[in-house]
Amino acid sequence: MADTITPGLVSLDAVLGDDKSAVIRALAERVVAQGRATDAEALYADAWAREQKDETGLPGGIAIPHAKSAAVTTPSLAFARLTPGVDFGAPDGAADLVFLIAAPADAAEAHLAVLSKLARSLMQEDFTAGLRAASSADDVVTIVRTAIGEGDAAPQPAAAPAASAPAGAPAPAAHAVDGPSIDGRPARIVAVTACATGIAHTFMAADALTAAGKKAGIDMIVEPQGSSGYQALPREVIDGADAVIFATDVDVREPQRFAGKPVVRSGVKRGIEQPAQLIAEAVAAAKDPSATRVGGEAAAAASTPAEKLSWGARIQRILLTGVSYMIPFVAGGGLLIALGFLLGGYDVTADAKDVILQNSLWDLPAGGLGQYLGSVAFMIGATSMGFLVPALAGYIAFAIADRPGIAPGFVAGAVAVLMNAGFIGGMVGGLLAGFVAWWIGTWSVPRWLRGLMPVAIIPLLASIVASGLMVLFLGRPIAALMEGLNAWLTDLAGTSGIVVVGIILGLMMCFDLGGPVNKVAYAFATAGLAAGSPENPTPYLIMAAVMCSGMVPPLAMALASTVLARPLFPPVERENGKAAWLLGAAFISEGAIPFAAADPLRVIPASMLGGAVTGALSMAFGVQSLAPHGGIFVFFAINPIWGFVIALAAGTVVSAFAVIGLKRFVARKELEQAESGVPVAA
Repeated sequence: MADTITPGLVSLDAVLGDDKSAVIRALAERVVAQGRATDAEALYADAWAREQKDETGLPGGIAIPHAKSAAVTTPSLAFARLTPGVDFGAPDGAADLVFLIAAPADAAEAHLAVLSKLARSLMQEDFTAGLRAASSADDVVTIVRTAIGEGDAAPQPAAAPAASAPAGAPAPAAHAVDGPSIDGRPARIVAVTACATGIAHTFMAADALTAAGKKAGIDMIVEPQGSSGYQALPREVIDGADAVIFATDVDVREPQRFAGKPVVRSGVKRGIEQPAQLIAEAVAAAKDPSATRVGGEAAAAASTPAEKLSWGARIQRILLTGVSYMIPFVAGGGLLIALGFLLGGYDVTADAKDVILQNSLWDLPAGGLGQYLGSVAFMIGATSMGFLVPALAGYIAFAIADRPGIAPGFVAGAVAVLMNAGFIGGMVGGLLAGFVAWWIGTWSVPRWLRGLMPVAIIPLLASIVASGLMVLFLGRPIAALMEGLNAWLTDLAGTSGIVVVGIILGLMMCFDLGGPVNKVAYAFATAGLAAGSPENPTPYLIMAAVMCSGMVPPLAMALASTVLARPLFPPVERENGKAAWLLGAAFISEGAIPFAAADPLRVIPASMLGGAVTGALSMAFGVQSLAPHGGIFVFFAINPIWGFVIALAAGTVVSAFAVIGLKRFVARKELEQAESGVPVAA
């Protein structure tokens, strides 16, 4: 493993800029200059995006901007001792010790473990004092390598406090008589820490909480959930805990382990800056019968502090969670239906059930082996597609109320199907079930009843309330809305208006590349697919337009960055372009996200233009797709395939030339000004 830090990555008593953006950019350029990354601008953009989510300044004059980036080829630590310091958002002022932690996007566990050791070392006063006293870059390298156990240096004991490493190991607590107590014994608190990258803040928060717990005289055990993995707390430790702290910026892995425990939630940075306050709040929650408990809060709040997420953002995240869990049912079921048509012909829908029940491989029907296997594939696929709306509703409820929400969500989704309310009914039912389950989970109940709440009481009551509301009040109006929408589309199918539908769907698929607008269009197409038939081809037309349009953005970016205009794209985007060929061909719109994230005001409009062209042509050619996913690899389920290919090629070329034109003739400065709301001079 290459040295993580070298003298060439060290800047002592330097002036790298007046603000943190300039410092991060200068350190990124130093990493590239040492041949450890390919693109300084890409590395800076990734680190700056992380900084925008949560400032990386820490108490004690320290800052740790960090990122995982495709531009990084060798895990690296770039260090600057600044004179004067620069404000990185720490509560006690400017930072004079700045580490840029740069990890490859696919960093191995060994590399991530080394970087996490650095983060832990920063919590030790001897380590930071040594950095401030270092007289040369070589001295800094020696101090850091010793701390992280690299090279021939022996690791300092302070670099990785035994109290919080390994993850989940019990911390030696000082059972002080005057410390917080419960039932005459020291309080027992467990905690989980996790940040977006899982490299720095995760482990610093773990060590800060461990140290604060020891100082307070309580049993404090922390589970850091880092990028290099985590060791789950023993079951008996969780069972014996009085309360749990979730100091996280991302989803807690396996949160159901802590179900029923009083919980205090915060961002991971508060675990570093205010560990004693968090512990005090956890002890207070343990003594409060009405305290919020795990399983009784929205899952969105579990992963991100409430003050940082608007309700709109929470709902978006909840809905996307439901869609992401639904897609495997759709993809597998849709491909099996397409295979059934391929083997058994269009007539397979009429008698597939009878063929399966009345025949076997040893007693084939009149249509032979093809009809039998086609019927089997069709019925399995249709059964899988039957879970589409219940799965959508079930996992929307799961995103709100965790495991107790799954059963009432599935039931509400099934009721939506019964009421002909479609995927919109499933979304409404899932939201109802989730929020009702969440609300019931907040009830204060006797200790003997807590174990029954998540497995019996919550699913029972939430199913009654959510599904009852769907049956009595909401199902029929939503069904009427769905019938009207389908009737409108059916009417358009016989006129030139179907082309307009193709344009709208194409624009939606390319607007946010896998985001909520894209997923709404995709869910609408897949939800109607099972109702398609030779007599009602509209669902197949819509599915083809959606899939074909969704393939355009990654293919267009691949064409522009690897073939038509390579010099306009930085090396990292040219590498991403190579992968985007396959992603686009497989209908994975997210393959264009790296391009859109770096240059949204040029990439997204260009993608939407091409998507609209493709959607319109797909509808005009009457292209039908019996498969909901797979792109060009499910060619056997697309008819006519020539129309699909022409529509796809046309949109790809239009998008590629559009983005090239925007990059050549619209200056980046003008776009940045437009994005920030600053008027652009004529």
